[in-house]
Formats: sequence, structure tokens, C-alpha cells
Amino acid sequence: MNKIVFFLMVLLITTGSCTNKFSIKDTELTNYDSFGDQISSEDIYFKNAIAEKYEDIKEGDTVNIAFTSTVNDVCKAKGCWMKVALDNDKETMVKFKNYGFFVPKDIENQTVIVQGKAFVSEMSVEEQQHFANDAGKSKAEIAAITTPKKTYSFIADGVLIKK
Repeated sequence: MNKIVFFLMVLLITTGSCTNKFSIKDTELTNYDSFGDQISSEDIYFKNAIAEKYEDIKEGDTVNIAFTSTVNDVCKAKGCWMKVALDNDKETMVKFKNYGFFVPKDIENQTVIVQGKAFVSEMSVEEQQHFANDAGKSKAEIAAITTPKKTYSFIADGVLIKK
């Protein structure tokens, strides 16, 4: 009987410490620069959890969500989009609601919290080439883009960038 109680206590403690999200109330917002709307979501997911959510989204569906991760790339022309890391070498293309705000052009590898709508779409060759050009890719790299691809996309209402 004691072994069962001990096992259940260990299981409860382990399960409680492996959370996939945190509350915005737990975050010291003065350590972040804010862009767009204020982040108001109660739950902020970590990148591993948002990657799982994307797997369940079908083309045409959207999910309102907020998550934190690291910026992989950002538009060098204006800061009008960024690519944010998910798990297992996946990333999501983040654009900004109504083209209403931009982020700094030098935020690669910085931690962000984004809030908005996640969705899955197919990106045309032309759009991929446009983004590659914005990112400063070479003409050879741009020319090598020849097929549409399934993309994880995100329209952000608001973004927090860790200082």
C-alpha cells in the first residue's frame, strides 16, 4: 500500500512540474518591449505545445492562442514579418494584424511572446521567393524555390520582445 501511495505522489509531482503553458501574470512584463495590441491571453504556451496544436489544425481553421519562443528570422526590409521557432526544426511565419505594426529588424535569437491566430496554409512559390528576398537570400537561393509548401502561419495582434 505504501508503494502505491509513494508512486501516486511521485506521479502527481512529476505531472504538475511538466506544464506546457504559463500565465502572463507570471511574467515580468517590464522586461519586454511591446508591439501591437497588449497581450491579454491568460495562458501562454511554450513552443513544444504550440507545435502540437499546429499538427491538429486543418487548412481553413484558425486557433486563437498565445505562445513564447525564439525568433529565427525577421524581415530585413521593414520588420513586417518574422519566423518563430517551433520544435523539431519547424517554424511559423508570423505576420502582423492589418499590417498595423512592425518589429525591429535585428531580433534574431531573441525571446518573444506572440498573441493572435494560428493557421495552416499553402505558400505559393512567388510568396516564398518574396520572403526569401526580404530575408536577404541570394538570387540562387531564391531561384531554387520551385514548389508550393505547407506552412504554419500566425497573424499576431500583439508581440512582446524580451529586452
